[in-house]
Amino acid sequence: MTDIADILSNAAFWVAVLRIATPLIFGTLGVLLCERAGVLNLGIEGIMVAGAFTGWLAVHAGAPLWAGVGVAALTGAAFGLLHAFLTVGLALSQHVSGLGITLLATALSYYGYRVSFPRVSTPPTVTPFAPMEWLRIPVLEAQTPLTLLALLLVPLLAYGLYRTPLGLAVRMVGENPQAAEGQGVSVAATRTGAIVAGSALMGVAGSFLTLSAFNAFFFNMINGRGWICVALVVFASWRPGKALLGALLFAFFDALQLRLQQSGEALLPYQIYLMLPYLLSILALVLVARRAGYPQALMKPYRKGER
Repeated sequence: MTDIADILSNAAFWVAVLRIATPLIFGTLGVLLCERAGVLNLGIEGIMVAGAFTGWLAVHAGAPLWAGVGVAALTGAAFGLLHAFLTVGLALSQHVSGLGITLLATALSYYGYRVSFPRVSTPPTVTPFAPMEWLRIPVLEAQTPLTLLALLLVPLLAYGLYRTPLGLAVRMVGENPQAAEGQGVSVAATRTGAIVAGSALMGVAGSFLTLSAFNAFFFNMINGRGWICVALVVFASWRPGKALLGALLFAFFDALQLRLQQSGEALLPYQIYLMLPYLLSILALVLVARRAGYPQALMKPYRKGER
């Protein structure tokens, strides 16, 4: 059997880890921002599908790659605004609204694909982002600019949440919305803004798959990554730095099982290797979740004036 030490010493393995982790970083930061404001967003799976489709479709229609990323972000923001209207404005169930948005966004994306390409058996391709060979940094130079953006967003979001008045407002409405309202902070506006921004990041996460990792859109390409992001936020105890660690940990397990399968000398059925990253991530989640300090107002609707 291929020596795991040989796999870990191969730079190509770590390139794959960072590439697999990139959409998880975007998605996890998006979920974290929503939940820090007190709103669970289970629409991430569908929002990632919609971001992947609309970003790719825009580039296929002739838009620049970064414009495609912008379209994906706007698509995510639009679904985030719908989620905010249902959960913040109407105080409806955050679970039901999120799952409904996942179904809606996924169905609209698949329908849009069928309408746009009714007679195509294989998805049309686009020219994706090129690796940053000019960077001259091992592992990073083999990545695309979206990966660099994802890594930079981690300290930026951490700084924004813990070092700025806006970040304090977001954390306040997620912990004690009554106290936030008493300090003149609009709970509805703050939560809505956090949901829209977080959902935009989810849309960008989807666009990475079609504009960077691959060069086409196909059904089921998200493959549960959105649900993994929701779990990673709990693993990270709602902290951006630990969210990056969680995304890299899952990507490490995923890349490892792929290498073990490709070795051709696997001693176990391939299904065991497919389950490996999920089983180990669940184990890590169980070990960490008991000590996680979740936002106290998470999933609790707030109506102004109520106690």
